[in-house]
Amino acid sequence: MEGYEFKAYERFKSQAQFFRQRCYDLEAEARVTGPELYRAHLEVGRLQDRVAELEAENALLKRRLEEVLAAKGAGEGEDEPAVVVKASVKRKRRKRPGRKAGHAAALRPKPDHIDTHQQVPLPKDQEGRESCPMCKSCLMDVEDREHLVEDIIPAEVVVTCYHTRSGWCPCCRKQVESRALEQPPAANLPHGQIGINALATAMVLRIAHRLPFRQVKQIFLDLPNFSISPGTVADQVQRVARWLEGDYEQMILRLRCAGVVHADETSWRTDGQNGWLWTATSSTDTLYHVDKSRGGKVIVDLLGKAFGGTLVSDFYSAYSKIDCKKQKCLCHLLRELVESAEESEAFKDGPFFSRAKHLVKQSLLLKSRWDQLGDNTYTARACALEDRLDQLLKGNYDEPNARRIAKRMIKYRKELMAFLWEKDLDGTNNAAERALRPAVIARKISGGSRSENGAEAWAKLASLLRSTGQKGQRLLDTVKAMLTAAWASEKPPTILVGESQSAAG
Repeated sequence: MEGYEFKAYERFKSQAQFFRQRCYDLEAEARVTGPELYRAHLEVGRLQDRVAELEAENALLKRRLEEVLAAKGAGEGEDEPAVVVKASVKRKRRKRPGRKAGHAAALRPKPDHIDTHQQVPLPKDQEGRESCPMCKSCLMDVEDREHLVEDIIPAEVVVTCYHTRSGWCPCCRKQVESRALEQPPAANLPHGQIGINALATAMVLRIAHRLPFRQVKQIFLDLPNFSISPGTVADQVQRVARWLEGDYEQMILRLRCAGVVHADETSWRTDGQNGWLWTATSSTDTLYHVDKSRGGKVIVDLLGKAFGGTLVSDFYSAYSKIDCKKQKCLCHLLRELVESAEESEAFKDGPFFSRAKHLVKQSLLLKSRWDQLGDNTYTARACALEDRLDQLLKGNYDEPNARRIAKRMIKYRKELMAFLWEKDLDGTNNAAERALRPAVIARKISGGSRSENGAEAWAKLASLLRSTGQKGQRLLDTVKAMLTAAWASEKPPTILVGESQSAAG
């Protein structure tokens, strides 16, 4: 028995020595491969950064190529002269905004008092039991909840605590909760939220009045002593834009059904990169859209391939991509005639300039007298102007500017005088120019947008507010009505009830 134990001891001892030696070998290998692994990780990171730089440089070169091609087309007389814009900022790696991962979120502080208590009950069935508003099933595990919402009234801040009721619906298999009409959807609980009046006011100040985020913050702080950060304003702009997505889509549908639409575009920078701000406006609605492209596909996507109205625009060739009736802006034509005459004495003294200029002015003057002249007189004079235009374009001109402008007028011949035969059709694109003017001012103040999401949110809200002003509606009241309707249409778990009870507290 002792011999067996001695053999087992020797076997275990040899195994221990083997594993000990193996451990030493692995530690030595780790000391050798550890630095190599570290250097490999560094090389991988460097290569990833290089790939990102090359991708950004490739995108920049593609945009510059598009701009060069557009400028080349304009030089050939097919398009408008290329817009002079700033060069794109070279993309650089920068610190990611916000706090680092693992840090506590910077949320609104919880209000230290409550001015108003409002009871928001759940609907009840015939037996008086609280039930699901969707399927009318009796709720289980019903409990009371509190939602603190900070709102703004003139020169006074009011904090409303919404006492809601929440419960589990066994039929719908989800949690449902009561919510008042003016109560925002729950977020960042139990911290206070921004109420509907403050949201609408911030949107009007930022979008309609084009104030920077910090000035919006200062106005809230100076007038009602309402604390709000510039970052919160920026976040709420995007949040409200998501809520009003349905109103924005309805406005696009109305615009596509309009009889006359004016369109134009201007430059817009997003995160330092050059892009374009498109606008399409009718008598009741105005649409803004920020896009990287200035191609004809953009206007086709905005108005739709089935657009049946008349498109009024300048002579930029991208608008030729959409298949519909068109009217070219005669003010752009008149401006080009005058500028060419200032640059060339030969063009100014030639017959084409005086005849074309007089013809354009006479056409606009005749249209302004639509209601003053009889039908026969107006028709006769309009036909005479059409004949004069045809005679003008049949001539042979040696002067380069006259030959270039005549070539353009021949190309768009059917789109020059269409406004003479439709009462609601204007011969100029002033409507689109006026729609772009507030956006240009906003661009000069803020320099554009900091992100694609911010540019998209700005375009949606600017479209809705501009359209609201066109209809003569009050901006604040309309924004609050749209928000209330959007919140009411949200899906569960937040369920709207028809009535709410309020009590001062």
